[in-house]
Amino acid sequence: MELNDDQLQVLKWVHGFAENVARPAAHEWDEREETPWPIIEEAARIGLYSFDFVANCFADPTGLLLPIVNEEMAWGDAGIALAILGSTLGVAGIVAAGTPEQVAEWAPQCFGQAGDIRLAALCVSEVDAGSDVSSLKTRAVYDATSDAWTLNGTKTWITNGGIADIHVVVASVEPELGARGQASFVVPPKTPGLSMGRKFQKMGIRASHTAEVMLHDVTVPGACLLGGKDRFDERVARARAGRHGKSSAAMATFEATRPSIAAQAVGIARAAYEHALDYAKQRRTFGRPIIEHQAIAFKLADMRTRVDAARLLYLRAASMAMTGKPFTAGEGSMAKLFAGETAVWVTEQAIQILGACGYSRDHPVERWHRDARAYTIFEGTSEIQRLLIARAISGVHIQ
Repeated sequence: MELNDDQLQVLKWVHGFAENVARPAAHEWDEREETPWPIIEEAARIGLYSFDFVANCFADPTGLLLPIVNEEMAWGDAGIALAILGSTLGVAGIVAAGTPEQVAEWAPQCFGQAGDIRLAALCVSEVDAGSDVSSLKTRAVYDATSDAWTLNGTKTWITNGGIADIHVVVASVEPELGARGQASFVVPPKTPGLSMGRKFQKMGIRASHTAEVMLHDVTVPGACLLGGKDRFDERVARARAGRHGKSSAAMATFEATRPSIAAQAVGIARAAYEHALDYAKQRRTFGRPIIEHQAIAFKLADMRTRVDAARLLYLRAASMAMTGKPFTAGEGSMAKLFAGETAVWVTEQAIQILGACGYSRDHPVERWHRDARAYTIFEGTSEIQRLLIARAISGVHIQ
């Protein structure tokens, strides 16, 4: 799991952007709670926000490049990181379910180019179907005479929802089959019937736009069904016959993105640990730096241990995913679970080490703590990750 020279060069480049562009702007965009377009434009100008860069990350044969980029960006600022990297969720949905031809057609449109920036969104969650993706109510109905699909429903908690140019929507085609009857669709730019509903005001990661997506008689060509109708019909036939196939459209995407989401949580935790360590070396009480007090030193030792352990878990999961090794013990969920909870715990300890300063906005640890909390909730709650791990290690369908 050691990084090669090319990966180290990319890491150094991304770190420079995170340190010199994202981190200095983090407080402003957290306060404004708006999409940081100037930062995205700068990322596009240097090639960081681009299809070519993301394609190179996805193509990395070790599987490590994309998650380590996510860690470095979140170390700069998680909200800005999600504003820049959020489009990769849409790309992941296209790659997970689409044909090579569909990937080649739609993935570049998720980014556009410098001077003409585009965004993408992955639309899965609904009011009554967050963790339980088998209960999606958004429907897709096929019209054979026009070879077109009509989508109706409401999606919620969608990153880039409503402001994206490309929306990848997971919808139910055969509701009685649950998750096995779902499919993913690309909704092209300016398709009539798609609109933004409520924009959410969040506790953390506030530079990342999160909103409802309303779908009212949204009609897309048959070619927008990712994977194609023949493949979908075959999957439905297998499901009706009781034969197991690949994961559902939503779960296949989540499996692919968990290591990168875990890496973002590690980036937040690492930032908080480093800040607390520096503070502890400078802050003096009882005539000496507080790092010399065991109560503080032991906290920092535990913080560093958990950060490193969380990183090793996401590196393992990313490597396994790229090399085709199955998650027989829920390794992807392990990475996401441990990293998310580590980020919350480490940022909390950082606040305690800084005391009153940690509780104020004069230091970034209170923002990092707010940001960290999301990583035990979105992309599958900690409870869902434990459920998936328990099912994997027991072979029992635990409810």
